[in-house]
Amino acid sequence: MSELLVIAVIAIALIGGTLFYLFFYRNWQRQRELRELFPEHWREHLKQQMPLYHGLSASQKSRLENLVQLFIAEKDFYECAGFHIDDQVKVTIAAHACLLLLERSFSDYDDVRSILVYPDVYRVQGQTSDGLVVSESEQTRAGEAWSHGRVILAWSQCEEAITHPDGPHNVILHEFAHQLDYLDGTADGAPPLSGEQARQWQESMTRAWDNLQTTLAHHQRPWLDPYGATEPAEFFAVLTEAFFQQPGHLRHHQPEVYQALCRFYRLDPADFTPCLP
Repeated sequence: MSELLVIAVIAIALIGGTLFYLFFYRNWQRQRELRELFPEHWREHLKQQMPLYHGLSASQKSRLENLVQLFIAEKDFYECAGFHIDDQVKVTIAAHACLLLLERSFSDYDDVRSILVYPDVYRVQGQTSDGLVVSESEQTRAGEAWSHGRVILAWSQCEEAITHPDGPHNVILHEFAHQLDYLDGTADGAPPLSGEQARQWQESMTRAWDNLQTTLAHHQRPWLDPYGATEPAEFFAVLTEAFFQQPGHLRHHQPEVYQALCRFYRLDPADFTPCLP
């Protein structure tokens, strides 16, 4: 074999390997992971730690289990402030996070790399700006989502959501909604949409945002957790919490917003029937 032919074969092999890695390796790896049986004790954790699991159809339960399996295989969990992460913690976080993808693609979480878990709410140094004056203060937080794929959670707040599955707060849903918001590169309350769906989203969300601001300005009881009024990104995250945990309440007060979220998540959480985007 001539030297030129050897070089050509090596070049073709390198190109082929690169193309496989870029376009096929991740899917091949995921299919291999899903050939492993879902651990039975993980299923028990789902039944105990995720009340909404019981309302899913058999096919949806299987789909959620597959998503949980991939999530735990691909994402790194980090223990913070002495907290111990076991399978129960991993399955609980993965299941609630993947509920958002029940009718969407797991690739929506491709950029999510790490989940840091604290035992309880934690303190961070934050900055506030008042015109030209910037001041630092210590803030207490239950969770955070970062654009480079990092999610931080306080386990005590995760447990609160498990105990009150029909309450307004679920820190896991909240922070992973932010990750979906980041899909277009920025958390602005408008995840990537196109065409008519984008137009309907913009119109319905703008009206709902203005309505919430007006309600709070008149010191009336709002239809949504007031934290959602702080900025559009938080509006979307808080809406996602309400959508999955209080679907009847949200549908009653904001039917257009409810329908927009049904189309985005491709799911109606009132009875977990699929929705067309």
